[in-house]
Amino acid sequence: MSRIFITGSAQGIGAETARQLIGLGHEVVVHGRTEERSAAALAANPDALAAVTGDLGDMASSKALAQEANLHGPYDAIVHNAGIGGGAKERVQSTDGLERIFHINVVGPYILTCLMPLAPRMVYLTSGLESQGRTRLDDLQWTTREWDGMQAYSDSKLYDSMLSFELAARHPDVIVNCVDPGWIKTQLGGPDAWDPVDEGAETQVWLATSSDDIATTSGQYVKRREVHTPNPETGDAALRAGLVATLAEITGLQLP
Repeated sequence: MSRIFITGSAQGIGAETARQLIGLGHEVVVHGRTEERSAAALAANPDALAAVTGDLGDMASSKALAQEANLHGPYDAIVHNAGIGGGAKERVQSTDGLERIFHINVVGPYILTCLMPLAPRMVYLTSGLESQGRTRLDDLQWTTREWDGMQAYSDSKLYDSMLSFELAARHPDVIVNCVDPGWIKTQLGGPDAWDPVDEGAETQVWLATSSDDIATTSGQYVKRREVHTPNPETGDAALRAGLVATLAEITGLQLP
């Protein structure tokens, strides 16, 4: 039996990931952005070990979330599932003055990674759209470019992949992978998506728990239990270092 923490588990893929893991007999700590969302996460999976609260779009709240989640650890796996899509028609700033998609999808998981002990298995949710992402170290937050919500989302998912690959390179003793769940019928994926939620969660569950060769190998981009080729920028150590340096400057935290 493993103890697993899943961010963004009030609905969608996160809630389904929790359901499947609990069904397999694992202890799961779920998460919601607000107290109401945490209650929803617990209502969706009443057999969860605990529910914790924190807004990944707020740095102080994210830091408090890490502290609260640590109270229920140590964890055998951490699944960084939470995120938002790219539907915003204009650039929106978080309360910390950061572009909102970048803040929630990238800065949030970075803070948790810095402030929580690394679990033996670390899983980061990316997207097939990361293939269209481009690393813009000169404008990570879209302050100079004309706003494009879907490109901002694609970029953020590329940065999640890069964070995963960088962590894998730094910690060969930890199994770190990013997972592409497919185009899933959720609030984020939208009504036109064709993949059911249970299929979107299966690979996260497998990476967090399986003893199969792929699931116990680090530094991969995985979809449907198969290794796929990620955006080539994930393999650029200089770009990864630039991203991590910027995140450290923004948050005041160093990646382990």
